Order: sequence, then structure tokens, then C-alpha cells
Amino acid sequence: MLKKATRYDAIVIGGGHNGLVNAAYLARAGKRVLVLERRPRVGGAAVTEEVFPGFKFSMFSYVVSLLRPEIIRDLDLPGHGLHILPLESTVTPMLNGDYLAAWADHDATRRELVRHSPRDAEAYDEYGRLMHHMARAVKPIISMVPPDPTSLSPRDLLGLLRLGKHFRGLGAEQFHALFKLMTMSSADFLDEWFETDVLKATKSASGIIGTFLGPRSPGTAYVLLHHYMGEIDGVFRAWGFAKGGTGSVSEAIASAARNFGAEIHTDAPVARVLVKGGRATGVALENGEEIRARVVVSGLDPRRTFLQLVEPNELPGEFVDDIKRFKFRGSSGKVNLALGALPNFTCMPGNGPHLRGAVSISPNLEYVERAYDDAKYGEFSRQPYMDVVIPSLIDPGMAPPGKHVMSIFVQYAPYNLNGGWTDAKREAFGDAVIDTIAQFAPNIRSCILHRQVLTPADIERITGLSEGNIFQGELALHQLFFLRPAPSWAKYRTPVRGFYQCGSGTHPGGGIMGASGRLAALAVLEDGV
Repeated sequence: MLKKATRYDAIVIGGGHNGLVNAAYLARAGKRVLVLERRPRVGGAAVTEEVFPGFKFSMFSYVVSLLRPEIIRDLDLPGHGLHILPLESTVTPMLNGDYLAAWADHDATRRELVRHSPRDAEAYDEYGRLMHHMARAVKPIISMVPPDPTSLSPRDLLGLLRLGKHFRGLGAEQFHALFKLMTMSSADFLDEWFETDVLKATKSASGIIGTFLGPRSPGTAYVLLHHYMGEIDGVFRAWGFAKGGTGSVSEAIASAARNFGAEIHTDAPVARVLVKGGRATGVALENGEEIRARVVVSGLDPRRTFLQLVEPNELPGEFVDDIKRFKFRGSSGKVNLALGALPNFTCMPGNGPHLRGAVSISPNLEYVERAYDDAKYGEFSRQPYMDVVIPSLIDPGMAPPGKHVMSIFVQYAPYNLNGGWTDAKREAFGDAVIDTIAQFAPNIRSCILHRQVLTPADIERITGLSEGNIFQGELALHQLFFLRPAPSWAKYRTPVRGFYQCGSGTHPGGGIMGASGRLAALAVLEDGV
């Protein structure tokens, strides 16, 4: 129970990973912090749940890579149980029974590419070097507060000057490449480098994740770069699985926050932010209890933060209109399977190292674009793009002995489905996923003991993410940097004094990154709270 006489320095609404990071940094600075989470557990979309007896799933977010190294270091997350297991391969089954594989061993990957195209094998190293440089070029931007280009304040002008110097230092070739990445489609960008269709399809798929866009839609090249920026322990382009599932990431951050003195309360839904004289003074819970604080920080998405927690008359009309225009358009579904045996992919039969990495169902560019065509017209993809991992092969504790869990990320499953998401349509979507996998692993149906199908509507209902968008808003060019979530309000502060935003609906965006939570905490501390 909360002590009603207690007054906190900061209340953080939402115990997702960004809210927890925010609370940990504020508590680390000596502030009295309270986190309020409406669900029975912290983590938001980064949670591990035993959906079926003995089978543990990373229900929503399922891989880890973008979590900022400075956060891991500052909060000593390994000391609080964080352990990342690398996913060391990606295999893409092809429609003709062949496959494309990328391995942790560079020479093995190169030999694999030579098998498909000697020209692409030569281009691959140069492409990798370019993307490595691009990732390093963008990395400092992830850790900076976006300057407002319309402001004449000394701080914004200095920020723009630093940004200009940073881009000027890239050199002409890298600057031109970065401009292409910011404006082109992932497919068109990759067309300039490679000729092998399955290679372009697999790589371009990184550019559509969490967007309502196809591989030939302008802007998806940046999303490709966003995912390319993944790093683990300073190693770029390293993706991994958190031992114990993504919920262990959230639990490690929560443990660090508690260690610094933060209080975390679950089953504590917030109804509204209390505002007096244009300033946030605390929150009211759904049970009617009011809790006071010097500042309030929302880890919820922009729609819920500003259109549900705050009375409209407390916000400028133009700002409210900007938030109403902010695009979510959830397009991703998730299918979690409990398996009694391993799938047998016809392109690489048996239980081999390929099952310990990712399997990408993206056999060619036309396949991925057609999956998007279904979504454009309000239907789920009959043959969707999928990213498949079997976490129990690298973390046996996720399933009973001899059994396995399979995590399937699926595009496209539009939130605004024609006729809405019914139970029948959810099951039909699940059937389409299984039918597609069966084209490449015919034994999959006989392996399934249980299945869980999650649509964007389910993700919204369970996690509170508007329209089920996993990034709290699309990573579209018009919703990035100083425009995220609205012009002039991208610095984690809001039109209500003492009210801040720290979710991934702010810069630099989604993924299990934590950068928004950290930068928002620095803004709160900078304001002298």
C-alpha cells in the first residue's frame, strides 16, 4: 500500500523498459521515485510469461540488440542478472528448396554468398563496411536530445551546430550514402549493391519491421539502418536472446532501479495526471487514490499520454492536433508455439546450427511486397514475412526437457483489419502463419502442442500500445528526431510544466533500447528537479 502522506520527487507512469530506465537514472541521482504499472508485472512489451505450463515465451518483443551500452554500464545490468545469448545465424529458405545462410563466421558467410553470386560476395564486404560506418555515424544522434531547428535559443543553435559539424565530418561518400538511407526504400538501396534476390529480400525485411510500409516504400532504408545499429558489448550488428526471455531485461532494469531506491508498484493503473495552474502535481489512480509528486513522467505512447491522461484544456490546440495526426498503424503480429519436436526444414534437414539462429521467411522481394499488398487493402498477409527463432535451443530453461518454444514475428497483420479482428480472424491469421511455415518445414503441424496468436488488437489490449504498434508510433521520416512526437516537443518535456515523456514515441524510437528513458531522465535532472 502507498503511504498517502508520501510526496515523491518523480512519479513514472508505466513500467515498460523505458519507464524503468528513467526511474533507475532518477533514483541513481538521489531522487525519491515511484513507478506505477497497471499490469501485474513490469516490462510492457518486454515480458516473459509462462503461457502454457512449462513453456515460457517472450510474448511480444523477442530479440535484444539496441539496448544502449551506456545504460548496461551505468545501471550494472549484468550484476542484476542480464545475460545476452548471441543469435549467430540467419537462414532464409527459398521457394525452390535452396537456402541462403549468414553465419557468425565471416568466411562461411562469404562462401555461402559465392554459391549464389560471386559478385555479391565481393560487394558484401564493402556493403558491410559502409553500413558499419553509417551505424557509427548515426550512433551519436541516438544519444543526443534533438535540437529544434525553428528555435533561436542558444542551446538549440549550439545543438544544430554540433549536428552540422558531425555530418560535415563524415566526408562526401558517407554523407551521400546516409542521405540515400534517409530517403530511399530498402529494396532500391539494396538494388544498388546486390543482384541476388533472396539476399535483397532478407535484408530489406529489416526495413519494414514495425512499419505499415513495403520494401519498396521510401523511408524503409532508414528503418533498415535503425536495426543495423544493433550492438551487444560494443559489437555492431550483433543480435541476441536474453536468457530467461526479454522479461529478464525488464527485471534487471527494475532490480537496478530498486537498488537505487525506487519504488515499483504493479496493479496500479493511472487514470489521469493532476494539473494545477499549468503544472503537473501528481496522479490519480483508477481506484481514486491521489499521489503527489514534483514531476510526472509518462512512459506511455503519445496518444495515451496526451489524449487520455491529460485534460484537453491543459494542452495547446495545435499540439493536440499534432498528436492526433501522429501515426501508429500497427502492422505486426506474433505467434508463439509450444513444440513437442523440432521443425524439419527441407532446405537444411535435421537439427543443425541453423535452428539456433533466426529463420527468415522472405524468399524473394516479390514475396515480401505481395505480403504488403494484402495489408494495403485491409487484410492480413496470406503468405507473410516472418522472423522465426527457437529460444529453447540456446536457453533450455524456456521449455520442458525435450520440448521447445518457437517465437514467430509476423508482418503483416494490420490493426485496422477489414471487419475488425474477431476470434475467427485471429485463428485464420494463425492458420496462415502455420501454413506458410509448412511450405518450408512440412512437419510443423505435427510438432505443435499449443499455440498463441497475438494480433495488433491483442497487443493493444494487453500492453496498452496504441494500435498495437511495437515502436509506440511508426519510424517514418516525418516522425523522427525533432518531429517525434511533435514539432517543438521532442525534448521529452511537454506543454504542461513538470510533465515529461520517456516512451519510445520520443526520439530515438523503438526497440529494447532504453535511450528515451535515459534522455528523459537527464532532461528532468537538468531542470533541477
